[in-house]
Formats: sequence, C-alpha cells, structure tokens
Amino acid sequence: MPSLTLLAAILMGLYLAAFLALTARSARDAGQPVWLFGRDRRQGLPALLFRLAFAGGLIYPLLLAFGFAPVAEFATPPMPLRVAGLFLALAGALFAIHAQHHMGVSWRIGSVEGHSGAVVDTGPFRLSRNPVFVGQVALFAGFFIARPDIVQFALATAVIVAVSLQVRIEEKVLEHDLGAPYRAYAGRVRRWL
Repeated sequence: MPSLTLLAAILMGLYLAAFLALTARSARDAGQPVWLFGRDRRQGLPALLFRLAFAGGLIYPLLLAFGFAPVAEFATPPMPLRVAGLFLALAGALFAIHAQHHMGVSWRIGSVEGHSGAVVDTGPFRLSRNPVFVGQVALFAGFFIARPDIVQFALATAVIVAVSLQVRIEEKVLEHDLGAPYRAYAGRVRRWL
C-alpha cells in the first residue's frame, strides 16, 4: 500500500490535472482567455501565493514519500487522524473541482474588469459565493492535519492569505461588471459557507 505522503502527492497531482483540464475546457467553450492573473497588478501577490502553495503541495509530499523530510512534525497524530486529514483533503479537492466544473464558461483565474462571466448561483454556488476557494482551503487544511509541520502550515497559510486577498479583488470586479445581479446574489449567499 502506498504511503500517506505518496497518496497526498497523487491527490494533489490529480487535483492540478483536473484544474488545468477544466480551465482549458472553459477557455475553449468561452472562446476567450480565462487566465487573467497578470493583467492586474493588485493580483500579483495572490497569484504568487497560489503558485507557491500548489507547487509546494505537489513537491513536498513527493519529497516526503521518497524519504526526504526536511522538518519534523509539530506533533505525531495517530493514524486515524492522518487518514481523516487525507479524507478532508480529498473532499476539498472534489468540492473545488465540482464547483469549477459547475462554473462552465464563467470560470476565470483572476479577475479583471470587463472579463467577468455571468453570475453562477446554482449548485455549490447556492452554499458559497466562493466554493472553489472553500475546497482549496479544505484541501490544504487536510494536508496539514495529516502531517502537521511548518511546511504544511506555510502552504495552508499561503492559500488562506491568497484566497482572502483574491476574493476582495474579485468581489469589486464582479460588482462593477455585473452590478445589481451580483449584489442580489451577494445578499443571498455568504462569502464562504
């Protein structure tokens, strides 16, 4: 049976593959670029934090799986807690991918005025205005629960900070681009859950 760290690396690899495949599909179906990071300097820090966290989320468990453990854990959780952490990570990944799939042609990575898709208020977007981000935070929180060390803490923190910064930027852009429909949606559905 593969180690839990190898399973974490596989999970992150599958999540990233699904993320990129759905992004390519959305761009094709929308007939326009959906990767908007880099078009607005305010998004430079969140974009960097996302990239570092997801690269680290793939590379770090691979290093651990092959015996390179550069830091010690804060505590040694019992195996059931480690497994529960991986299940939380899996649930987060599945929720994020489901939400991204549900967005269809409205999917964007980053947010720039004049490039917003329509308001999506069905499926997971009835529960949260940001279900992709909720899933991504759960993914990294699960990895931290499975292996509580400074690297996992830093990766999870990077995602949380990136999400917090990015959501505030996106909300302003969506309100500008979509106006009353977005404000009505924001009045009905919470930012997180």
